[in-house]
Amino acid sequence: MSAPAPTPAAIVEAAENLPRQEEVLNGDALAFVAELHRRFTPRRDELLARRAERRAEIARTSTLDFLPETAQLREDDSWKVAPAPAALTDRRVEITGPTDRKMTINALNSGAKVWLADFEDASAPTWENVVLGQLNLIDAYERKIDFTDPRSGKSYALKAADELATVVMRPRGWHLEERHLTVDGRPVPGALVDFGLYFFHNAQRLIDLGKGPYFYLPKTESYLEARLWNEIFVFAQDYVGIPQGTVRATVLIETITAAYEMEEILYELRDHAAGLNAGRWDYLFSIVKNFRDGGRRFVLPDRNAVTMTAPFMRAYTELLVRTCHKRGAHAIGGMAAFIPSRKDAEVNKVAFEKVKADKDREAGDGFDGSWVAHPDLVPIALASFDAVLGDKPNQKDRLREDVSVAAADLIAIDSLDARPTYEGLRNAVQVGIRYIEAWLRGLGAVAIFNLMEDAATAEISRSQIWQWINAGVVFENGEKATPELARQVAAEELAAIRAEIGEEAFTAGRWQQAHDLLLKVSLDEDYADFLTLPAYEQLIG
Repeated sequence: MSAPAPTPAAIVEAAENLPRQEEVLNGDALAFVAELHRRFTPRRDELLARRAERRAEIARTSTLDFLPETAQLREDDSWKVAPAPAALTDRRVEITGPTDRKMTINALNSGAKVWLADFEDASAPTWENVVLGQLNLIDAYERKIDFTDPRSGKSYALKAADELATVVMRPRGWHLEERHLTVDGRPVPGALVDFGLYFFHNAQRLIDLGKGPYFYLPKTESYLEARLWNEIFVFAQDYVGIPQGTVRATVLIETITAAYEMEEILYELRDHAAGLNAGRWDYLFSIVKNFRDGGRRFVLPDRNAVTMTAPFMRAYTELLVRTCHKRGAHAIGGMAAFIPSRKDAEVNKVAFEKVKADKDREAGDGFDGSWVAHPDLVPIALASFDAVLGDKPNQKDRLREDVSVAAADLIAIDSLDARPTYEGLRNAVQVGIRYIEAWLRGLGAVAIFNLMEDAATAEISRSQIWQWINAGVVFENGEKATPELARQVAAEELAAIRAEIGEEAFTAGRWQQAHDLLLKVSLDEDYADFLTLPAYEQLIG
């Protein structure tokens, strides 16, 4: 008698039954997700444990270095990543955003070369966002998507196929679970749910459109984590019967440990690698997290004082360009997060000038493309890269052999003149409360003070509050960073929000809950690895 077939992933009964849910969560798709879980979650668990061990070692030594065991790989100039597919050869402007229906249409129509369709930091992982986001992408590839704004009555529809951005989808990071989907009684990692459903439904669709299943990989901390993703790609391509190398992945170098392993990460993914991306807020968050007990030389100033021209950030970005081009990969620059104001032309003028300067710098440094958060910024970034690239799709021929970065350069935080300020503390509290409140209502990408903020924003906000208190920082006004001061500022900001939006809107929101959660993760002696872990326990839906 033959063994019974393995059971597919089970949808937890508490999950809301969404319209057309069965199109995404059919038996074959759930069986694929279950197979991914059984094969790869044990290794994922080992790698999460390894993160904790690495962090303990950094706490002991307060330093990092390039890996001696992989020196031979770095010194071997013979290997390159696979050539970019046609759809990913020109990536000069990429727009980012969640996969709600309106954003899907607007991002694809934006004029950007690539859309980062985000299931990670720009998306609060409610069941509705997870499932309907997948459905919106399927509908987009089938050209069955449209949207009418119920408030304005404005309608949205896709442009011609040759005018649409190429989709690069970002699944959740390895640390997150999906409580609504279980296998053998255990939640499936969110990364495998997002990747598995998207790949299963769309790999062949995308090939038929002349593209392919392309991914951004978030929060990678080591080359061994890249190796796991490569093993998943190999298995998945065989499972659905498409050629090896069809999948392409761009890895976000947004953790300080990954910055020391860029070549190794590209090597592990070499048949599936498309490039590396230089993040900002998550990268700074990772520095604080890993060196939080390293003393005052690792204390970051206000987040807005840490620009990409800071010496340690220059070292990181220039090393990234050098590494990518040495290995034939694309180097993608950071985010322009500004959201244009419909009311203040002067605010726009100043911000557009800053965006232009930032994108001019990236193009001049050798990046092959860069990110924006709003369609109005696409032409600005495009002009910066057009001026350098001309008709060329990229500048991977610029090898940047002039770049030489020592291990200590990447963590030379004390090379900055700026210091934490009282206003910086207030801003961290303001933005932290406002973002967390929106996240708890299911919104992952939120415009706050004319900037598009995502979960990385909340992470750097709470991390800086935690770091400044634990380092005993004294602000320029003579006040010392203490738990009592943080609570005082948070109470003031909560009262200001109540006065600003009115009692009815305040009561209808999640403001007190957001305030309490921000203080918990900012003041607890036991630093939470990710804010989204305790926040997910409070997320409804």
